[in-house]
Amino acid sequence: MKLRKGDTVRVMTGKDKGKEGVIDRVFPTENKVIVTGVNTAARHQKARRANEQGGIIDRDMPIHASNVMLVHKGTPVRVGYQIGADGKKVRIARPSGEVIS
Repeated sequence: MKLRKGDTVRVMTGKDKGKEGVIDRVFPTENKVIVTGVNTAARHQKARRANEQGGIIDRDMPIHASNVMLVHKGTPVRVGYQIGADGKKVRIARPSGEVIS
């Protein structure tokens, strides 16, 4: 999977098309990611402890990785790999070939 936790992504398809957020969690085996503020659903939560609040909470649900694109310098880009001069594999932005940190 070419996306990592902490990457800023833009949703390209679906009900949240155009929204941007940071990847909070990655599920490589399912090819899904959780993005903050995107694909939220209302879930009923029971108070587990005496000081915990129960009720209906909004929760970010997983979205398929193919529906989001990495944002690099303000524009969504495809991600590729390249072997650097030091022999390590680095991620690059496809249109420009710049290294993504």
